[in-house]
Parts: sequence; C-alpha cells; structure tokens
Amino acid sequence: MASLFPSSDDDTADMPELSEINVTPFIDVMLVLLIIFMVVSPLATVDLKIDLPAATAKPEPRPEKPLFVSLKADHSLYLGELPVAREQLGSLLDAQTGGDRQRTLFFQADKQATYEDVLGVMDALRQAGYLKVGLVGREGG
Repeated sequence: MASLFPSSDDDTADMPELSEINVTPFIDVMLVLLIIFMVVSPLATVDLKIDLPAATAKPEPRPEKPLFVSLKADHSLYLGELPVAREQLGSLLDAQTGGDRQRTLFFQADKQATYEDVLGVMDALRQAGYLKVGLVGREGG
C-alpha cells in the first residue's frame, strides 16, 4: 500500500520545494472587483451642483372665505361647520361654490381617521368634479 507521505527512498523526495504563489485567482478577484466598482461608481455620483435662481413669485394670498371639508374621528363629514352626508357632498359643494369647480377646497381629517375614510372623501370630491384639494395639517412637530 502506498503511503501519502514520500519516504526518503522515493523519487519525490529529491524534488525541490516550490515556494511560488499562484496569482491567477488573485487577479480574477481583482478584475471582478474592478468591474463592480466601474458599474457602481456612476450610480453613487448622481448629485449635480446646480446654482438655482431665487424665486421672485410672491406666495398666493389665502382666499377670503376658504371652504373647508372636515372629517372627524367618528367618521362624520362636515362642510364648513355643517354636517354633511357623503352622498350630498357634491350638491352642497355646488351650492356653496356657485358651481365653480376650479375653486380650491381645503380638506382636513382627524389623525384618528383611517386611510380608507380619507380616500373615500377624496374620491367623493373627485367624483363631484372638485380636483383642486389642499390638505390641511398642523404646523410644527
């Protein structure tokens, strides 16, 4: 049976020991890393330095009589201070605005109102033809 380790009387004992490093795998790894950096580096530098001009437009003044649509936490809907059923919202808005569907409405919802309820009111406003809706929030934290 042959031994794994050469004995002194074997021919392999006379061979010189090799101390060279095989650099082929090292070069392969370096080339892969180079390709990765070549692909990723343009994606990392998307910031453009642009000198933006200052805006000269004045802020739009608040309308004299803003029209608020409010959704309370108990799912009740109000137009101004009047309680409104969701089915009557379009006709009451037409009466309040004189049929001006380009008028901006201000929609405020209680933070306890569900997302589904908020979208339901927004959908009712859209179906009534009122597409200019501003969402009202509290300023500050």
